[in-house]
Amino acid sequence: MKSFIIKKNMSENELTKVLYDFNNTKQDYPNEKTIHQIFEEQVLKTPTAIAAIFGGSSITYKELNHKANQIAVELRKRGISRNTIVGIMLDRSLEMIIGIYAILKAGGAYLPISPENPDKRIEFIVRDSGIDIILTQRKFINRINYNISIINLEDENLYSKKIENMVNINKSQDLIYMIYTSGSTGNPKGVLVKHKSVVNRLNWMQRAYPIESNYTILQKTPFVFDVSVWELFWWSFVGAKVCFMKPGFEKFPQAIISEIEQHKITTMHFVPSMLNAFLNYIENSPDVDKLASLKRIFTSGEALMPSHVNKFRKIVADRHKIALTNLYGPTEATVDVSHYDIPLEENCISVPIGKPIDNTFFYVINNDELQPVGEKGELYISGDCLAQGYFNRSDLTEERFIENPFIKGEKMYKTGDLVRWLPDGNIEYLGRLDYQIKIRGLRIELGEIEAAINNCKEVDDCVVQAVDLTETIPSLIAYIVPKSGFSIDVLKGHLREELPDYMVPNKFVLLDQMPLTSNGKADRKALNNL
Repeated sequence: MKSFIIKKNMSENELTKVLYDFNNTKQDYPNEKTIHQIFEEQVLKTPTAIAAIFGGSSITYKELNHKANQIAVELRKRGISRNTIVGIMLDRSLEMIIGIYAILKAGGAYLPISPENPDKRIEFIVRDSGIDIILTQRKFINRINYNISIINLEDENLYSKKIENMVNINKSQDLIYMIYTSGSTGNPKGVLVKHKSVVNRLNWMQRAYPIESNYTILQKTPFVFDVSVWELFWWSFVGAKVCFMKPGFEKFPQAIISEIEQHKITTMHFVPSMLNAFLNYIENSPDVDKLASLKRIFTSGEALMPSHVNKFRKIVADRHKIALTNLYGPTEATVDVSHYDIPLEENCISVPIGKPIDNTFFYVINNDELQPVGEKGELYISGDCLAQGYFNRSDLTEERFIENPFIKGEKMYKTGDLVRWLPDGNIEYLGRLDYQIKIRGLRIELGEIEAAINNCKEVDDCVVQAVDLTETIPSLIAYIVPKSGFSIDVLKGHLREELPDYMVPNKFVLLDQMPLTSNGKADRKALNNL
């Protein structure tokens, strides 16, 4: 077990503040329930209420429950049980939420797979996860060229019977989903999350920002990213509804505005860079009046800048009483673990990532010493929010999920984020301690891109950097030492077969040799000056 000590000269009052006062987050919640149990309880309360909307179609709680039950029975017949991972690859649609609830009701955990991923990446996820079944739509069946079962959720014959809820076989400690995130060693890694962690997260959200049965949440985050989790399930806690945006339309401000106006959206999420683009679009436009139904916007996935907040206040908040809340959290800690409600009555000069949510504990540690208020250090997270670990990566799990020396028997997650406590108990984010970045909220390990480039036989060496890290979207630049026969066009083709589009560098710089530091490593600072 790693040894941590209290920073020298830290007073008893300072220690009490950072260990207990700022971490006074204990809160009761239904920690024995699963997400699908909570949904089924709501079905009994509001069976005829609209649960989900997509385009011109809608589905009630009762109808959604029946359709999910029928798919769940089929999954049970095919051997799905507790903690079995089941793939689901389709576009945002009503079938998506039917399929997810079906997997949970059968006892399994859902593994979202993006149809937009290149075939090689999809194949890696299928092989690495060991899944035997994929739920999909008709148009993607031909892309699943693996020896596994396929269920087409658009097959009407699957929904011909009326089937009641099956006996629940899950416990709250069972898995609810596995989401693959970018991996520094060259391949993505699967993060395993339990029902209990999601229930805690959503129970906190409902307690802190209560929604009512007449609220509508906009679901526009791709389901392979964990921000989608609260969009997918929160509404079901109170009999509210979710509105699914048509695939790809989430990139266009006009489409978002239309959805907000048509379906009276009350609650939604933006990655800060997309919020900035949205605000630029509606500035000096009558379209701002179409946002009247909105009550709260959440942001996460990137640093929210003071310029974003001031622009939001000027364009939106002065006209509509829309609250703005900044959230923070790694996939390994179940979506979000801190929150900061932004004051919109004054000019914003800084945006903290906030205070820990319910049953979540923060520690700021530097050189194995617990840090007091104001001192920089790496953020460690503990509590009911933590993921179970990484799938089939016990080495990495042991490295990142370590024993918590402050709470016996608990783990804490080593985030790699540089932070410090502020005097009021909020956390200020100061950057990364490694080469992980986010672009439009999408988590990227630069090492994974470097590994893909180095796999090209015409490349001798490579370093990838993210530049222009401002309120705009950063660019990826690949610095390459080529071998004979190298072609940028060939390399781009290779990368598009291996990586999602957002991970393919925007610019390629060819070097005669890689600049090195005194210890023989690539000199990244020198590259920035090229």
